[in-house]
Amino acid sequence: MTQSPAHPKFVFDTEFDAGGEIAYAAPRPKRSFTPEEVEEIRAKAYSDGERAALTSITAQQMAAVSEIARGCGQAMTALTEVAHAHRASSADLALACGRAIAGAALDLFPEAPVQAALEALAREIESVPRLVLGVAADEAEKLQAVLEEAALKAGFPGAIQVRPEMGLGRHAFTLDFGDGSAAFDPAQAAQRVADALASALAAEGLHAESLNPPGV
Repeated sequence: MTQSPAHPKFVFDTEFDAGGEIAYAAPRPKRSFTPEEVEEIRAKAYSDGERAALTSITAQQMAAVSEIARGCGQAMTALTEVAHAHRASSADLALACGRAIAGAALDLFPEAPVQAALEALAREIESVPRLVLGVAADEAEKLQAVLEEAALKAGFPGAIQVRPEMGLGRHAFTLDFGDGSAAFDPAQAAQRVADALASALAAEGLHAESLNPPGV
């Protein structure tokens, strides 16, 4: 057997006692107000509305600031990437300029690297009777007389034999002095510089200092 749902209790606005007197009367809504009460209600409503508006404005301001901060973060990330790309491009340009300048200098003074090698190896070759210099075929004849003079200036009393070698690039050479040897290849030297610079840029990544110092 099912039970019927409980009926809500009815509350009377007015209750009477046993003698018929009013024991309780619910307050009736006020239908008329004095000017002072109207002004008080108006002021309270205005204050409540103003407070609600300020709360809404504050929330909007906080949302706007958050959006600005997010945009600035994205902009800084993009700027850092642009700065890194600029550094890499500048490095490539500097390397290209360096290769061009070095190539022109070697064309004008092809004996300079060998002279530098003779000076650096002065102690190792001072008692050697002969040096064998391997160079590119088209440079052998031109360097023979120049290097003999360079050897005398460096204090080397022995002979220098210039020998064409296959596989050597322009301005590259090998130097054999019996107990040891030395070699120079401008293309390989340039590549080593480029590799070292690329490694430095990769290690630096996006954590380098800003292109513009603070306050600029």
